Amino acid sequence: MRGRDEETGEFKAPSRSANRRDALDILALGEALAALSQAQLARLPIPEHLLPHIHDTQRITSHGARKRQQAFLAKQMRREDDEVLDAIRDAMSKDGDAGRRETALLHRVETLRDELLGQDGDTAMTTLLDAHPHADRQHLRQLVRNAQDERRRNKPPHAFRELFRELRELLAQGDDASDQDADQTFDSEGEDSDP
Repeated sequence: MRGRDEETGEFKAPSRSANRRDALDILALGEALAALSQAQLARLPIPEHLLPHIHDTQRITSHGARKRQQAFLAKQMRREDDEVLDAIRDAMSKDGDAGRRETALLHRVETLRDELLGQDGDTAMTTLLDAHPHADRQHLRQLVRNAQDERRRNKPPHAFRELFRELRELLAQGDDASDQDADQTFDSEGEDSDP
């Protein structure tokens, strides 16, 4: 029995129904994680010790065995803090903060690709290379030329898509570096300066 607090009259612990809803929610989250590819899993803030359980769930094809493994994965996930599970949900959600950042990145990449393939592509390339000096200039210029050639000849957009992938990786690396710089700045500001 849950029991009631004698002073306030409120229940001391969540009801069995609330516990069951929480457990089913975590089971559904585990099933959603098992349905993701390795690349998608790598982008999520999943603790390292849960990854083998997710991979085992993906590997098992027998219906009964898979259900048992999903239940075991959910049991392991219930041991995690609510903050960890909320961060995973947020990263998976299109409405979450991580989903918005990913969408914004995709829009920036599309805009940049259109600028590179447009009339003023040289200026856009110069701006890009100034912002990302470690980028492979020759490869990017070749992809732009190939994508423009594909457009003129009405060929399938292989270089067009490859250019998108390269730009996305390049901008994502830049975002990761700026996030790390911001974290380091925050950490150094948050430290006490007592002698």
